[in-house]
Amino acid sequence: MKSRFIKIVLFFSLFLSLGIKPANLVAQCPMCRMSAEADLKNGGTKAKGLNAGIMYMLVFPYILLGTVGFIWYRERRKIGAVEQLSEMRNLLEPHDWSTNTK
Repeated sequence: MKSRFIKIVLFFSLFLSLGIKPANLVAQCPMCRMSAEADLKNGGTKAKGLNAGIMYMLVFPYILLGTVGFIWYRERRKIGAVEQLSEMRNLLEPHDWSTNTK
């Protein structure tokens, strides 16, 4: 049940993140925006560099979070495999049924 909930949450978060268009993400403070628009009107290219820098700064937290999440997922999967292996060994070991463990 828990893994199904996690899969649903991941699906919707992926769906929402892909629905955001990069053109809508050009976010600047009003002063920077006015300066960038004036620069573009005068034929400058500083505004494009400013927007690229903002996008560059927006991407890094997501990359870091994704990397940490992937490492965490991989480690949890290894731990689960080790636990499953030890359970299988316990099941396959011969037991001494002559002793009573009451």
